[in-house]
Amino acid sequence: MPILAGQAVTAQQLNRLQPKTYRAVATSPLSGATTNADVPGATITLNTETANAVYVVDAWFDYRVTSTSGTALGSGNVAVDGAIQGEYAVFRDSHAGSGASFTDSVGHTYRGTIPTPGTHTLKLVASPSAGQQVNVYSSITVTIYEVV
Repeated sequence: MPILAGQAVTAQQLNRLQPKTYRAVATSPLSGATTNADVPGATITLNTETANAVYVVDAWFDYRVTSTSGTALGSGNVAVDGAIQGEYAVFRDSHAGSGASFTDSVGHTYRGTIPTPGTHTLKLVASPSAGQQVNVYSSITVTIYEVV
């Protein structure tokens, strides 16, 4: 809703003009094989005041290959109020067979709307393959833009 010329503006409207940022990091590793499991600690619970608040998520999945055989794919994603989003960050054992384990970081940005005001949960979920592990260096940063 736009602010019109001559309109009395409330403190609540002014508070919503500023984006709010939240951040959480993983607290322990997540080992594969598993499918769409919560990355421990990488969860944010927040409140929105209006319908259709916009979220932008900066997600980072730091993964480690613990087995040097195979070339399996693993993936990470964001769940918003339990609904897993349609885009995936994909990691692959591209160094498999090298004789040593390795780590890498894969990032992805997600954007969407939260249709109702209230309490919401956004979290990292991941599907590491056997021999892959999502590390504690993984993180989620959420920015919320409210409708004025």
